[in-house]
This record gives sequence, C-alpha cells and structure tokens, in this order.
Amino acid sequence: MVFKVLAAEADLSSASNVTLATLVRLYNGHSAALVITRKDSGGSTIGSMTVLNGTVVVMEKDPTDTLTAASNGSSVKVTKIAFTR
Repeated sequence: MVFKVLAAEADLSSASNVTLATLVRLYNGHSAALVITRKDSGGSTIGSMTVLNGTVVVMEKDPTDTLTAASNGSSVKVTKIAFTR
C-alpha cells in the first residue's frame, strides 16, 4: 500500500480530529501498548483499541470524530493520509 501524506504530523497529547481526516496513520512511539479511543463529534465513545508499542496502524474515521490516547499521547504520532492500491 502506498500512502499519500495530506497534513503535517501531530500527536495525541489532546483529543484531535487529525485535520478532519477520514484516514489516519497512527504510530505508537511509547515504550508500552496504549489504548486509542475514537469519539464522535458529541464526545460519545464509538470504540477503542490497543495499539502495541512501536507499531503503525491505519484507522478510518468520520472527519469530525476525535482520537485520544488513554495516556502518553505525546508519544502517539498521527497524520492525515490517503492511499492508493
């Protein structure tokens, strides 16, 4: 898969819609696994998942949904992307 970067990289030190992204590349640079939570624009939790340390995941979300890290959010790097097959 090839990624097209659409915005500057940021972190999850606070809740973020990641520049209104619908597709997000997320890297957990912390020394431990972290729980990432997706919430809708009203703040209701849609779901959460554990991201292992040192791994990259690609997450799909609605533009106004936010992502948060349960702890150590400054170690979680996120950027808005698109992809081609």
